[in-house]
Amino acid sequence: MKQSVFMALAGPLAAMVDAHSIFSTLFVDDVSQGDATCVRMNPDSDQATAPVIDLASDDMACGFGGQTAVEYTCPASAGSKLTFEWRLYADGSQSGSIDANHKGPCAVYAKKVDNMATDSAAGAGWFKLWDEGYNEDTGKWCTENLIENNGLMSIVIPPGLPGGNYLFRPELLALHAVADLHQPQWYTGCAQIFVDSSNTEALEVPEEYSTSIPGYTTADNASLTLNIWTTFPLPYYVPGPHTYIVPSTYANTGGDALVQTEGVIPEDCLIKNGNWCGAEVSSYTTQDGCYSASEECYSQGQTCYDTAPPTGNKNCETWENKCKAIQDQCDAGNWNGPPDKGVKLTDAYPSITVAIPAALNADYYSGSDSDSSDNDSSDTQATAEASSLVGSSRAWETRVIPLLFLRGIS
Repeated sequence: MKQSVFMALAGPLAAMVDAHSIFSTLFVDDVSQGDATCVRMNPDSDQATAPVIDLASDDMACGFGGQTAVEYTCPASAGSKLTFEWRLYADGSQSGSIDANHKGPCAVYAKKVDNMATDSAAGAGWFKLWDEGYNEDTGKWCTENLIENNGLMSIVIPPGLPGGNYLFRPELLALHAVADLHQPQWYTGCAQIFVDSSNTEALEVPEEYSTSIPGYTTADNASLTLNIWTTFPLPYYVPGPHTYIVPSTYANTGGDALVQTEGVIPEDCLIKNGNWCGAEVSSYTTQDGCYSASEECYSQGQTCYDTAPPTGNKNCETWENKCKAIQDQCDAGNWNGPPDKGVKLTDAYPSITVAIPAALNADYYSGSDSDSSDNDSSDTQATAEASSLVGSSRAWETRVIPLLFLRGIS
C-alpha cells in the first residue's frame, strides 16, 4: 500500500503579550464577516495590539502592516451599518476590548481607493465620518462607552456615498500616558469594503473636510498634550478635521452601478480563516488520485496556518480534519472521493449573543436632505483641526442579536 501522506501543520499562534487593543472583526448589518476577514491588522501576533505612537509614520493610516492589502474586500451597500469589534487580545483568549485606564476619544475615517492592492492607505484622501470625545454630562470618554458596549462601535455608511472601494478606519486615541511619557497612543486598523451604491458620480470631498493621514494632527495639538488625570480645560476637541456629512443628494444619480470585481470571496469557499479560503480538492477514482488529493488538501491547510492572522487559526484546524478524513479513506482503500464533496465546513468559532450598538452617526442621515454644512452642534469645531463632541446627545443604544465568530467578550 502506498505510504500515507502527512504534513505537520503549524501549532497554535504564539500568545500575545502586553495586550492593548486591536480592531479584530468587521460586521456588516450585524453579520460578522469572520475574524480578520477584510481587515488590515498587524500580522505580528506578539505585537498585534501595540499602539502607533509616531504621528509622522505611515502606520498612522491603517496600523502596522496596514499599507499591504489583504486578500478579501467585503461588500456593503450604501446605508448599511458597519460595526468594528475591538479586543484586548486579538484571538479573544481573554475578555475585554481596551484597558479601562486607556481613556480617550474615538473616530471613524474613510478613504476611497481605485485599487486596494496598489493604492496607498497613507496620504491624502481621508475624511471623517464620526467622532466622540469627552462627554461633560456623563463624565465619560468615548473609550469608556466602548468598553460598556463589549468593544463594539457602529456607524452607518452614508446613503449618498458613491460606489467603489473604500478603506474604513476606526480609531481609538488613548491619553493615559501623556502626563508621564508625553505619549498619546493610537489604535487603528482598516476594513476593506466595496460600497454598492446607485451613485456613480466621482467622490468629491470639500477641502475643509479632506485630510491626510499621517498629517491630520501634530504633536503640539492641545488635545494630545492633555493630562487627563487632573482637572483639564473643557470642552475637549477631538483631533482631526470636521466630520463630513455626505449629502444624500448624491444618491440615485443614474448610470450603471459599479460591480465588485476584485477581492471577492469565492462562492465555492468551504471555510474561511481570516483572508484564507479552503477550496474543494480534485475528485479521484484511483489510489494515486486519492493520495494526490490528500496532498492537495494538506498543502492548502499549510497555507492557512502560514497566513493565519493574530485572531487565530481555529478554522485551519477544521480544514486539517477534512484532510485527515481524505487520507484515512486512502489508507482504507476507498479511492472514490472526496468524501462530502462541496459540503461547507462548520465554522470553529461559536455563535454567541451580544449587544450590538446602534450606528453612532445615524442621526446625520435620518432625513432625506442631508447637507455637509449641517453638522450637529456637538461636532462644530473651534479650530480647523479639532471637532467637539462634548455633551453629545448620541446614545450608545443597543439591541441583542445572535452573532457568528465573536469571542472573548465579557
